[in-house]
Amino acid sequence: MAELPPLREVIARHGLSASKALGQNFLFDAQLLDRIAAIPGDLQDRAVLEVGPGPGGLTRALLRAGARVTAIEMDRRCLPALAELGDAFPGQLRVIDGDAMAIDHEDLMGEPFAVVANLPYNVGTALFTRWLSSAQWPPAWASLTLMFQLEVAQRIIAAPGSGAYGRLAVLAQWRSRAKLAMKVHRSAFTPPPKVMSAIVHIEPDTMPEGVAVDTLERVTQAAFGQRRKMLRQSLKSLPGALGALESLGIDPQRRAETLCVDDFVAIARRL
Repeated sequence: MAELPPLREVIARHGLSASKALGQNFLFDAQLLDRIAAIPGDLQDRAVLEVGPGPGGLTRALLRAGARVTAIEMDRRCLPALAELGDAFPGQLRVIDGDAMAIDHEDLMGEPFAVVANLPYNVGTALFTRWLSSAQWPPAWASLTLMFQLEVAQRIIAAPGSGAYGRLAVLAQWRSRAKLAMKVHRSAFTPPPKVMSAIVHIEPDTMPEGVAVDTLERVTQAAFGQRRKMLRQSLKSLPGALGALESLGIDPQRRAETLCVDDFVAIARRL
């Protein structure tokens, strides 16, 4: 491994600045980045997918940990800086110039992989739900270690009855284990975002039998789409849903946020 110049120097030399349109915020603290890279466990010779590496701060930490990194970056301004990282870590880094939303990640990786990313804020939730909605289960990814705005992270790990509990929590928890691994203060970023951030770590769990992900998504969409209303009102547009509630002994006067994940799974199974 060649000795790397400070990341701030690399950014200055390439004339880079964080793009608000691309939801970019750069992290420079090497110790913090190493802590993030350690969350999924030993990465030595493991395949890792990183989305939105920017100038490569987190990429450096993943490479230092021994990972074989595939980084998808659509901001071409960052490609020369990432190319320098590839030279410093021969055979460890592959950079894909493209839009992560338009790429088949499983086909791209071709083997089981971990996802570790400081996701661009403007596509973070969309990518997350895509990974969680995989028809194949267990999925090709072994874990997701992702940076979100703290508010989004809290929605992912939320428990029933809380204001943050909703579709994202059910999707993240019905066949996965989700935990908040680390909070990251806004001052750690350049430029500082207006909100706090957090790292969420997700690992696949056993999938309940007799449930299709698209059915569960329809149930949660209907239930939380009108979360202030009782289930008898919010679910009435979903054929068979009110009958499912009755057969399961779930009071139709309850609201969606009072149902646990297992309740939603049971409703989807009946449908």
